[in-house]
Amino acid sequence: MTLRIDVISLFPGIFPGPLAESIPGRAMERGLVELRAHDLREWGLGRHRSVDDYPFGGGAGMILRPEPIAGALRALSRKEGSTSVLLDPGGRTFDQATARDLARSDHLILICPRYEGVDHRVRSMVDREVSIGDYVLSGGELPALVIIDAVVRLVPGVIDAASSIEESFSEGLLEYPQYTRPADFEGDAVPPVLLSGHHGEVARWRREQGLERTRRERPDMLPTGDDGEPT
Repeated sequence: MTLRIDVISLFPGIFPGPLAESIPGRAMERGLVELRAHDLREWGLGRHRSVDDYPFGGGAGMILRPEPIAGALRALSRKEGSTSVLLDPGGRTFDQATARDLARSDHLILICPRYEGVDHRVRSMVDREVSIGDYVLSGGELPALVIIDAVVRLVPGVIDAASSIEESFSEGLLEYPQYTRPADFEGDAVPPVLLSGHHGEVARWRREQGLERTRRERPDMLPTGDDGEPT
């Protein structure tokens, strides 16, 4: 089954951009993913294809009107299997669980706001709102690229299933340290357990290292005890 991704943007030329390379690019070449970018002005109003206007009540900047977005969603949505996503700083923070959830869809529609955002009524038109972090960007295009890359990796057949299972965040922990040749680089040697050939010991070491790294770098990912400290 092919995952279809439609992106609604005022700057569709940004796509596919980096997605044409590496894993996402190969997924598209193999027909596992179909990516299309659409200019929101296709559904703009009047002779000038207007898509924005001043906010009621005053304030700086322009707001994307609801009519063009509604028109785009009507044109692109399918009756079943479509998931529409508004990229918005106020949305739920994007994480691996959200990526897995979106990858179960067979059709994603990503809406990339610009200016000061969208008319509030747009929020009732979409299935979910997603943010990639607590900071402000010029628009939703970069978040869309991030989300597409994360989701495409999870599409069946794109990468080896074991690789996606063992990556950071898949089991609620950061990934354990990885090593390759040489076994000793300028006095910094690979841990002996990885050279032992004992799969049980290797698995145990990796689990312990992933847990320790998570405690050190991302304690917010771990459950906390009654004292509020990571357990």
